[in-house]
Amino acid sequence: MRIQKFSRPLVILLATVVAIITSIVVANATQTITTPNAASISYSLAAGADSAATTLATNKSVLVMGCCTGPATDAGVGQVSLLATGNASVGLQWGGLESTPNINFTQGSDAIAKGLHIVFVDYAHKVDIRVASFAAILIHNADTVTHAGNVTIIW
Repeated sequence: MRIQKFSRPLVILLATVVAIITSIVVANATQTITTPNAASISYSLAAGADSAATTLATNKSVLVMGCCTGPATDAGVGQVSLLATGNASVGLQWGGLESTPNINFTQGSDAIAKGLHIVFVDYAHKVDIRVASFAAILIHNADTVTHAGNVTIIW
């Protein structure tokens, strides 16, 4: 009889301890997930045309994904991870993958060479993302026909 009376308070105490420890573990296990910032740029560029320059977030890794959706025979996609240092003497730095048919690695760094190729986003390698300034990019159509598509920037 005495054992039963003693064990009930012990069980309640142990259950309380387990609940407290579980609460502490759950409270420390929470993780904050930040939603990234993103911008989407649609383009339709006549032969030889450039888009307006897009300024990038500085001192943050930026994912730039572009695709060409028309004409359909030149559909393609390319992407780079890019850093705009915000420093005119250092400029942009990038690495990524060119569009098909020859999926090549692209990399580079440039401070001031406006128009320098970064990545092709179409099958024929006529539409590319280029350096616009030490902190901005633009889309260029080097083909003889109009091309359309979009570029997504995530930071």
